Parts: sequence; structure tokens; C-alpha cells
Amino acid sequence: MGFLSFFPSRRALLAPILCVSLALPITQTLAQSASESSGSSSSSTKKKSTTTTKQTSKPAQKSSTTTAKKTTTKSTKTSTVKPSNAPSINKKAVAATAASKMASMGAVRSNVVFVQDLSSNAVLYSRNDEGARPIASITKLMTALIVTDANQNMQELIEVTQADVDQVKHSRSRLAVGTRLSRADMLHIALMSSENRAANALARNYPGGLNAFVVAMNAKAKQLGMVQSRFVEPTGLSSDNVSSPRDLVKLLQASASRPTISNFTTDVQQEVRAGNRAPTVFRNTNMLVNNPSWDIKVSKTGFINEAGQCLVMVARINNRDMAIVLLNAEGKGTRIVDAMKIKQLVQAKQVAATDRAEVTTVEKEI
Repeated sequence: MGFLSFFPSRRALLAPILCVSLALPITQTLAQSASESSGSSSSSTKKKSTTTTKQTSKPAQKSSTTTAKKTTTKSTKTSTVKPSNAPSINKKAVAATAASKMASMGAVRSNVVFVQDLSSNAVLYSRNDEGARPIASITKLMTALIVTDANQNMQELIEVTQADVDQVKHSRSRLAVGTRLSRADMLHIALMSSENRAANALARNYPGGLNAFVVAMNAKAKQLGMVQSRFVEPTGLSSDNVSSPRDLVKLLQASASRPTISNFTTDVQQEVRAGNRAPTVFRNTNMLVNNPSWDIKVSKTGFINEAGQCLVMVARINNRDMAIVLLNAEGKGTRIVDAMKIKQLVQAKQVAATDRAEVTTVEKEI
């Protein structure tokens, strides 16, 4: 009887040995794969471990002081290794989240977009909001602030003269030279229909005249904290009238607090009569004021070539006042469609308060 006759079967003996021998390569492969995908923390730990091994493997030929320095160095390096279970900020994840928010606003085509919740002052969305730029007839909101705050007689008749004719852009007007309207009517159509001659006539009839009026505009801007704004005339026809989106929010808030400005900018139309002439109907340049689904507190449009198509509003959305600033859009319809898109996104809660640093990170990523 041979040696193997002591065992019931050679297969019974060889099977566990074969299983163990086969399992070892698989375990090693899995361990190696996990090590390769562990990220920067694991790689850093590996390098430090290797360094430590090399240092301890050298012959102890140097003094104890040198040994102490090595030990301190090793200790310091080891302490910088982030524990594998320590929480970390995933910058890419944060950027991706912000990018998805920006992607949801991708359909908004205006070059400059700024949306702010006035209840919390949270900026819901911003694009190209840095720096001052031409604001066209949005200027007339500042003109209206100066007129209303001057407490002049709103029923006093003001006459359009040759001095009110646009010599900058040569724009058309429905107010003929010689037309006499009340200060209230002039302000009404200047805001609602963006009548340039009316705006200029209001400024000429300010105490001290046009120059004093422009000084008052800049003083009011400073008072409101509009640090990036500058005004040179009352209509917005000059591209030297500039402001920033954040400054325009302050202008919107001040305008909304004056009932006269709020009412005049959101009227659908106004019929005015000059002397014995047939009444003239002026309409709002922002068609959204006639849309029953919108609750607009103050509104102003604007356009010159340097500024593009512009629209600023304070609108009630989701029971909160929202300041919407759209500048340098291409085409009249773009600014209106953009405003509607923003409203839809806010209502759907797809736009959330975004930290400025996060937006900057995303812009760099994309």
C-alpha cells in the first residue's frame, strides 16, 4: 500500500490547494486595481511610504542628530497625508452643479444678464455683469427720479423746442416742435414710450436748466450708491451714459419706490392732446406690461447701437420681487423672450442663488 492510500482520494487533497493558488492572483489583481483608482491621496501615501522605507533602509552611519532630523521630516510628511475617510470638497462636482445651472439659462441670449431676488438680495443669475456700459434709454429712469424729486408743478405746460430735437442719433419723434404738454404728460410718454424730446424738454425746464439737471443726475447716482454710473444728458441717446447691472438694480429699486414712475412705466398706453390737435396715442415699448401673467412694478426699454436692445424690470415672480437686467440683446424680440425664459426658470425653481466665486469657477471650467 502506497503513501497516498492513507487518503480517501487525491482529488480531495488537491482541490483546496488549487483553489488557494487560483485565488491569490485574483486577489492581487483586485488590490492593484483598487490602488490605481484610489486618487491623489493614495498616490501621495504611496510616495511617502516609499520615502520612509528608503530612509530607514540606509545604514546607520550618521550621527543621532541626523537621525532625529530624518525622523522629524518623516513625521511632518506623514502628517500632511489626508486620511482616506476625511471629507473633501469636490471642486469638479461643485463646478458641474453650477454649470448645470448655467446650462439651464443657455437659452437666454442677451449678452448681459443679471437677475436678483430683491427680498433676499440673492443673485439668481449673472452673465457679463462686470463693468459699466452704455444703457441707452434706461437713462430715463434717472431722469424721472430727478423730475419727481424736484417737486415741480406737474400740471405746468412745457413746450417742445428746436433744442429738444435729437442731433446725436437723429431719431424720430411724434412730438412736433411747438407741442405743449403738461410736465406730467411729458414724463408719462418719456417713460412709457421713451420719447426723447419729452425727456430733454423736462431737463431744460429744471431749475438751472440742462446743465444743472445733469449735475443732479450724477449726484443722485452717487446718493444711490451707483458707483459705476455716469450721465451726460437725460435721454440716453449718448453712449457716454453708462452704468453696470448692479447699479441698475439700485436705480430700479429707487424707481419702484416712486408711485408716479411705477405707474407711468407700466401703463399700456396713454392718449395725450396738444392744444386743438387730435389726440395722439402713445404705447408702452415693453409689450409684457399688457400680459396678464406678468406683475410688473417698474419697466424700461432702451436701444442705441452701442448698447444694443435693453430691458430692465422689477417683476413679481413666485411672490417675490425680482430685478431683471437684460443688456445688449440682438433684436427687440430677444429681450422679451429672454425675460419670459427667466420667469419660467424662476417659477420652476431651476435658478438658485449662486455664490459669485462658484460662477467664476464654472466660467473658467467651460
